[in-house]
Amino acid sequence: MPVLRVGNASGFYGDRFDAMREMLTGGELDVLTGDYLAELTMLILGRDRLKDPGAGYARTFLRQLEECLGLAHERGVRIVTNAGGLNPAGLADAVRRLADRLGVPVRVAHVEGDDLTAAHPGSLAAHAYLGGFGIAECLREGADVVVTGRVTDAALVTGPAAAHFGWGPGEYDRLAGAVVTGHVLECGAQATGGNYAFFHEFHRRGGDLRRPGFPLAELHEDGTCVITKHPGTGGLVDVGTVTAQLLYETAGARYAGPDVTARLDTVRLTQDGPDRVRIEGVRGEAPPPTLKVGVNRLGGFRGEVAFVLTGLDIEAKAALVREQMTDALAKSQPADVRWDLVRTDRPDAPTEETASALLRLVVRDRNQEVVGRALSGAAVELALASYPGFHVLAPPGKGSPYGVFEDVYVPHGAVDHVAVLHDGRRVPVPPAHDTAVLDRAVLDTGVIDTAVLDTVPEPPLPEPPPHGPSRRAPLGLIAGARSGDKGGNANVGVWVRSDDAWRWLAHELTADRFQQLIPESRQLRVTRHLLPNLRALNFVVEGILGAGVAAQHRFDPQAKALGEWLRSRHLDIPESLL
Repeated sequence: MPVLRVGNASGFYGDRFDAMREMLTGGELDVLTGDYLAELTMLILGRDRLKDPGAGYARTFLRQLEECLGLAHERGVRIVTNAGGLNPAGLADAVRRLADRLGVPVRVAHVEGDDLTAAHPGSLAAHAYLGGFGIAECLREGADVVVTGRVTDAALVTGPAAAHFGWGPGEYDRLAGAVVTGHVLECGAQATGGNYAFFHEFHRRGGDLRRPGFPLAELHEDGTCVITKHPGTGGLVDVGTVTAQLLYETAGARYAGPDVTARLDTVRLTQDGPDRVRIEGVRGEAPPPTLKVGVNRLGGFRGEVAFVLTGLDIEAKAALVREQMTDALAKSQPADVRWDLVRTDRPDAPTEETASALLRLVVRDRNQEVVGRALSGAAVELALASYPGFHVLAPPGKGSPYGVFEDVYVPHGAVDHVAVLHDGRRVPVPPAHDTAVLDRAVLDTGVIDTAVLDTVPEPPLPEPPPHGPSRRAPLGLIAGARSGDKGGNANVGVWVRSDDAWRWLAHELTADRFQQLIPESRQLRVTRHLLPNLRALNFVVEGILGAGVAAQHRFDPQAKALGEWLRSRHLDIPESLL
């Protein structure tokens, strides 16, 4: 069967508004996807739904579609999106009303069954991550627009691929290839050079990073694909940009999903021409017997005061204000108190900003009054009675709500996965028939007669590099990195671009060395995974993000820059690699 061209026009709720039009007008496409959901987005949509039961979906998608629905129809491009969020039926109805108003004859279907909020009392939103076969059913029955709620990001590609090529649930290698394809596309411009470690090389190589284009995949019936972008668009697609995205928010050799477990250790990447990277060799295994459920709750309220400390005696100024706030904190007794002194100051600084440090006070409690104006007001009352140069970054606040994310697991049969077709028919999507537990340690799933996959053997290390002169230098001179969040955990993928560099990296950057370089990980569990085909290591740091991004546990709550911090740390690097 001919190639299926799948493009992406959104990597998150708030991504570039014009991307949908750019993708529809920039070149050939069969399917255009849009990923609008993340753990934090589900919490935001949940709060929207509290105010308006008819809300709960990504409203920007509708505004984009108002400009582009006719264009998609004219070009025969189908649209598949998870913008339905907490209310896919509501968004599907809104798309139908929009189509009627515009006079565009499109068939709109949606997928539901992911909402398990009622089964998790006290949660704001609890949604299972569904696979792609509900999407496939909608497309097979003629839908032009398919709206989903919480499906896996890759399902936006596996669904169209299964429908187009006629794949069944057991075709694991093909499905795994589509999962890898979907994972590369899901974050939009991250695959075309956005957030890329070696961005400074783009101009020399003819790439324009000011406005990178969005990616597309030429997907084949055997599950292989080529990642590319529309001609003339900005950015760059090469083995490095694709490797970076492959490592994003993943862990070890197995990348588990509801339709298939993809083996990331089998992925092979080759440059197939300018802005073209071929992905092949992906193997798949049966999916696990359970589905992940993202549970979002309101954790309480958070207050913050940022004191600005300028010039001399920074440490003494910080100590004084902490002592002065002792009485206020003792009186209000917030459940959690955190002080952080951020030394952004420099000696003999040419500007006041660069002469200043920040002392951040963050408090959390279930009671909004405890973290609200009484506390921040106490800080402001020090304005004329504290350290010289006293001021704060923002006026007193009343305390803002924060969320807590938890992932739990339920058997496939615990959800009613349904494709609601454009003509109103409801087609149940059966759960995976064959499943396999990924680890013998998690057999207490309530699922019986399921296979157990053998542990993936640790790949052999390459031969160590020969001894030679070395120089103290930043890791990032030879290694790229990309990091991200999964609940309270962070992952940091690190890769290099030559075999010689891989021989060094695999031996040098152990889990222990990672903890030496990233001090806040030293009391946490850090697991290292080797991916030799990609010349990459993937580190999972458990618990570094507390209760997830919405809890704002640390300065960088989604660990987006954790990889860049690692790249800035100095090691003894062989001079032959520098």
